[in-house]
This record gives sequence, structure tokens and C-alpha cells, in this order.
Amino acid sequence: MTQFIFKRVSILGLLFTVMIGFTAKAQEKITLQMAVDRTLANNLTIKQAQVTESIGTADLDQAKNNLLPSINANTQGGYNFGRSQVAGSFTYTSSTSLNINGNAQLQLTLFQGGQLRNQIVQNKLLLDVDKSTTAKIKNDLTLNVVTDYLQILTNQDLVAAAKQQIDIANQTLNKSQISFKVGNQTLADLSQAKALVSTATLNLTTAQNQLDLSVLILKQYMEMNPYAEIAVERPDISKLTDIKTIYDANEVIKTALTVNPDIRLAETQQKTYAQAIKIANGNFYPTVSLFGGLASSYSDRLNQQIIGQTAITQQIGIVQATNQAVVTSYQQPIYGPYSAFRQINDNFNQSIGLSVQIPIFNKFANRTTMRKARLNYQNAQLSTQIAKNNLSKTIIQAVLDLQAAEKQYQSALQTFEANKDALNVTKQRYDVGLINSLDYNTAVTNFSKSQNDMIEAKYSVVFRSKIIDYYLGNTITL
Repeated sequence: MTQFIFKRVSILGLLFTVMIGFTAKAQEKITLQMAVDRTLANNLTIKQAQVTESIGTADLDQAKNNLLPSINANTQGGYNFGRSQVAGSFTYTSSTSLNINGNAQLQLTLFQGGQLRNQIVQNKLLLDVDKSTTAKIKNDLTLNVVTDYLQILTNQDLVAAAKQQIDIANQTLNKSQISFKVGNQTLADLSQAKALVSTATLNLTTAQNQLDLSVLILKQYMEMNPYAEIAVERPDISKLTDIKTIYDANEVIKTALTVNPDIRLAETQQKTYAQAIKIANGNFYPTVSLFGGLASSYSDRLNQQIIGQTAITQQIGIVQATNQAVVTSYQQPIYGPYSAFRQINDNFNQSIGLSVQIPIFNKFANRTTMRKARLNYQNAQLSTQIAKNNLSKTIIQAVLDLQAAEKQYQSALQTFEANKDALNVTKQRYDVGLINSLDYNTAVTNFSKSQNDMIEAKYSVVFRSKIIDYYLGNTITL
């Protein structure tokens, strides 16, 4: 029995070890570059924008194909029966017939006020708009991934700090319990120590919740299973010695206006509206088209045709004086079968011509189209300028935020070091009973707050600097 139990325990231990190994293996480590690459490859918003690009490519191809001639053919067959009028008379007859008609047409637009060429140019610009939109989405998502990635790192440090604060609070509670038992502390001191543990536990719960939420957001950017286990790789922030914090806002704006996808998008859209004016202007010009056609027909009523003639002499009377016969001669047609192929060949006809359509008056529709095109262009000009102004304001604010973040970090670092030293001294005095638990708890609270502030300020500097890199068009890496 003992051997069986030992064997069962060994098997369970082996299974437990395998499960731990599998879990560890299943937890994938994600770097910042991996997160960005997966987002760009899998995000559905990007894929949707790429589909829109494909539609724009199809529109451009069709605009080019509109320069080609159009060729169409149609055929019509009908079976007629019942009474119908005899051609050339006012009599009717009952008959049946099978009639087949066929024709083909070709039409080539030679001139249409330049609209066809201008439409090609506009569709090229519209395709550029779609590409700029895709680039903008990619840039925005890249920035969002970096932002969330840094938030995850911040939340991880906050969780670690909260756990450290719980350890300190538990140590304080243990000492308070011992001191309370020997009579060196009051019940109020013990209650304060317990409250310190509860506060630290609440802080850990809040920090862990924020961490879980930021990890979930990162998975959503990458279109991952929300229940997939991932571990975010932590870069050594202390080794990032190339974090630049001093920038000239005017130089950043000058560069950003040439590389920022928002500006490129607005400028390209403005060009499309300028091209729309040229297209609308083409409505005032005549349209010249070349056309041609082929046609033939068949009817089963025409089942015979004249294949020759024979001379016929017929007596029509007698001259009484001479008793001489009066005759007349005429040519009688000889009929033969009329095949369908021969009939179609005989009825075959061709046509060619030139069509000129001149716009004279169409209820001022062309004038209204031109007016709207010009107004849309003016609106696009304003939108471009608004985009440039907003970008300039955002960059100036980003530069100021970076400078403020650097100052805040230096201040938070000094405060943290001071509170750290103060906590060490306070702890030593508390251990020997020179101060009460209220003073010690205050020192712990000040240390915890300064530690959290320092962590957030450290990552804020990194993030603000990466924002400037984003506007400069640089690749965002850690």
C-alpha cells in the first residue's frame, strides 16, 4: 500500500512538473519590436485600410481602361405567329415566322474636355490618399503600442513597489504585535499597523488591475487571444543614456511638416479636390466620339431566293383580220433554297460615323458642379492649414512636456532619495522605541508615495522623448 501511494505521488509530481514546464513554455515573451511588428501585421484596422487601398487601385485601373473603346454585341430572336398585315397591302394573313437579328457596336471617345485624363490623375491621388491613410494608421498604432508598452513597464514597477510596501507593512505589524504583547505599544498603535497592511494590500490590488488592463490592451493591438499568457520583456531603462530631452520646437515642426502622415494626408486630399475642378471644367466642352457597327438578320419566311430566270412566251389574243396570234414574252424567276448562312451574308451591313455632343443648357448643373468643386478645394486648403497648425501646437506642447517631465523626474528622484534615507532613520528609531507608530507609518507612506512618483516620472521622460522621435519620423525603439 505504501509503495502504491509513493508511486502515485511520484506520478502526480511528474505531471505537476510537466504542467509547470508547459505553462512556462506557453508564456511567450514579447519585446517592444515584436509587439509593433505583430500589430502592423495583424491589426484589423490596418487590414481594412489595405483593402481600401486595393479598391483605389481597381478604380485607377478602370480610369485608365476608360481610354479604350467599348465594344458590345447583342442578338435577338423571336417566333411570331397569328394574323399579321401583308407588307404593301391592307390585307391580313395568318402565318408563323422565326426572325433573328444581330448587331455589334464600337464606340471610342476621342475628346471629352480632358475628363478622362484628369480622372486618371485624380484616381492616382485618391490612391495616394488611401496609402497615406494606411501609413497614418500604422504610425498611430505604433505610437499606441509604445505608449501601452511603457505603461505596462510602469505598472509592473508599481506592482513591485506595492509588494515591497506590503513586506514593510507586514514587518511593522509583526513588531507591533510583539510590542503590544509586552506592553510597549497600545492598541491604537497595533490598529495603525493593521491599517497600514490593508492600505498596502489595496494599493497592490489597484496596481495589479492596472497592469492586467494594460496587458490586455496590448493583446488587443496585436489581435491576440486575450487569455494567452505573455510576458513583456523589460529593457534596462538605466542603460538608456541616449534619451534626448532638449529639442528646438521650430526644428521639430519643420521636419514634422515633411514626414508626418497627417500632413501628407491633408495635402494629398487637397490635390484631389484641385483635380476635381479640372474634371468639372470638362463638362463645358463637347464630347466627340467615333462609332461603328455591324448588323445582319435572318427570317425563315425567306426560305427561297431567285437563282435564275427563264423566258416564257404566252399567247394573249388573235388578230381577226389576219388570224395572226398575239403573244407576249417575259422572264419568269427560278427559285431555289435560301440557306440561313447565305441570308445572313446577304443582309450583312456596316456603319461608321462621328458623334459630337455639345452641352448647351442642362439646368445649370455643370455650373453648380464647378462651384461645388471650387468650394471643396477651399475647404481642403483650410483643412490642410488646420492640420499644420494643430501639429505645430502639439509639437510645442510635447517639447514643453518633455522639459517638464525631466525636471519632475529630477525632483521626484531627490524626493525619493530623501524619503528613503528618512525611512531608514525612522525605522532605526522606531525599533528602539524612540518614536511612535504614527510617525513611522507617516515615513512609510511618504516613502511609498515618493517611490511611485519617481517610477512614473522616470517612464514619463522616456515616453515624452519617444513622442518627439515619433514626430521626427524616427523609429521608436527602447
